[in-house]
Amino acid sequence: MGVSAFPVAAAWVDGVMAFSRASWLAVLVGIALWPEVTLAYRPFDGTDAAVADVGELEIELQPAGARWTNEQKTLIAPATVINYGFAKNWELVLETQVETPLSPSGTSNLTSSGIFLKHVLRPGALQDQPGPSIATEFGVLLPDTVGPSGTGFSVAGIVSQRWDWGTAHLNIQGELTRNQNADVFTSLILEGPSKWTVRPVAEFAYEEEFGHAHTASALIGAIWQVRDTLAFDVAFRRASTNGVHANEVRAGLTFGFSVTSLSRRSLK
Repeated sequence: MGVSAFPVAAAWVDGVMAFSRASWLAVLVGIALWPEVTLAYRPFDGTDAAVADVGELEIELQPAGARWTNEQKTLIAPATVINYGFAKNWELVLETQVETPLSPSGTSNLTSSGIFLKHVLRPGALQDQPGPSIATEFGVLLPDTVGPSGTGFSVAGIVSQRWDWGTAHLNIQGELTRNQNADVFTSLILEGPSKWTVRPVAEFAYEEEFGHAHTASALIGAIWQVRDTLAFDVAFRRASTNGVHANEVRAGLTFGFSVTSLSRRSLK
């Protein structure tokens, strides 16, 4: 996506976010009650109702990204999520990212770190079975390295469904934040047909940190599925937190391999 496309993308996202908070909540609650919905992965804030196969390691990597407001420009490099399938329908998730303020400059911060377990409760469309896939993810939010921050906890419900025209993903998550505040996050992700090599994607999200902040965001982008174990992505995200707008560019890749196969080869 070229720089000239950012104003168009920002205008489109602003239009989507023009709904009142009450309208967004009504839409997302309605989606949550719809029995056929789904969830996703990079470059989104949400995730999908699938886990890595037993012995498989999947890495979601963003070598470098950028976020900017009128007051601050920040380099996000790198951002990493590591998923390991340690048992049938179970996955260990480790995630973190480094944020470095550029203008004005500041100290790099290891942030958004956490350790989670993800479990598929109901195998479905993402496991090549009928009906929606349903999963849960829960774990510990680790303190940031800069500023006052503690340990938090989160638990999420995830539903995923796939049709010929595309895939949809829903996240509903509750957490105790690192600042010890109650927080609710919900996200809807839409993807183009899974058979397309390059498919358009979008995400609409709302987060409420009770008594402190509310954030509405929208993301548009594309995923290039090179093969089953390799995909590249690029996206533009527009968010509004308590009326302050922020833009973000995300670009990265997801790749996976079998740890079991590597171990067997090393023994030969």
